[in-house]
Amino acid sequence: MAKLYENEHPVKAFGWAARDTSGVLSPFNFSRRATGEKDVQFKVMYCGICHSDLHQLKNEWSTSIYPMVPGHEVAGVVTDVGSKVEKFKVGDKVGVGCLVGSCRKCENCDNNLENYCPGQIMTYNGIYIDGTTTYGGYSNIMVTDEHYVVHWPENLPMEAAPLLCAGITTYSPLKYFGLDKPGMHIGVVGLGGLGHMAVKFAKAFGTKVTVISTSASKKQEAIGRLGADSFLVSRDPDQMQAAAGSLDGIIDTVSAIHPLLPLINLLKTHGKLVMVGAPEKPLELPVFPLLLGRKLVAGSAIGGIKETQEMVDFAAKHNITPDVEVVPMDYVNTALDRLLKSDVKYRFVLDVGNTLNKN
Repeated sequence: MAKLYENEHPVKAFGWAARDTSGVLSPFNFSRRATGEKDVQFKVMYCGICHSDLHQLKNEWSTSIYPMVPGHEVAGVVTDVGSKVEKFKVGDKVGVGCLVGSCRKCENCDNNLENYCPGQIMTYNGIYIDGTTTYGGYSNIMVTDEHYVVHWPENLPMEAAPLLCAGITTYSPLKYFGLDKPGMHIGVVGLGGLGHMAVKFAKAFGTKVTVISTSASKKQEAIGRLGADSFLVSRDPDQMQAAAGSLDGIIDTVSAIHPLLPLINLLKTHGKLVMVGAPEKPLELPVFPLLLGRKLVAGSAIGGIKETQEMVDFAAKHNITPDVEVVPMDYVNTALDRLLKSDVKYRFVLDVGNTLNKN
């Protein structure tokens, strides 16, 4: 069976893959398609480890295809371009995020919202238009249609690859819901891979930022390290009551089950609570507090390609990078174990280009 993956396409590739729901990764020989006329082939230099990789590796969302090569925060250098590629040339630095395909003809695609296309193709654990499985950035090379590739700014370190998921996931709702105006007061729930990016973008937009967490121990890192203006312990009723009605908007990055009522109470009239975390079970939504203030609870998922480029350019201009721990490829299983325990500030990044060795 192994030979199928090595020979289904003409270009030899190498990465690390999980073979089953244990989620344990090990070296994997496979193949990539030849560079088509609109394709960009690039050498992967860095790839972030996203929390969703954990869910997918262990089939917690019941959609996993094995063998699985994860990775959708990918930065690299172009090695080949197709004859009709217009935006890229060999040697360019590039990035690929969560998507490598969409239908290109629906209303969402027409409006640069490929991330909401019903026919979107995920960077890994998806089925490509040729019927083969997509493999992600825990690998030496990728071949991607140029439409889904972004230019990586020269002054942005490539280790900042998590911008391509964690970055756009928080940038997009701040922009779309109008929570990017100087002087606004924005809350950020949770201080992990997503939360710390939400703080950085919100501060760069000129807003006042309050971090909301169940853990009082995170106050120092929120204010001292990330530059938040204030900190609320969500389990402290006195603190929460004192801040009631003070926030224009909240970006909720928490994926665990948690109560929404205390957050809704923090919002001003017309305030917006935007969910970007993905709890596995339904959350209880109290309606009455929404009525008493014309408040909004909304959701947001990554961003389209055009907006992802805009976000990366904004990050470069304002010197916004994720806080990362760069690790070698053979550390990946340890990194995943540590991520499960939230033992990272705040994102692991695999140094694929320098440490992915064929043994």
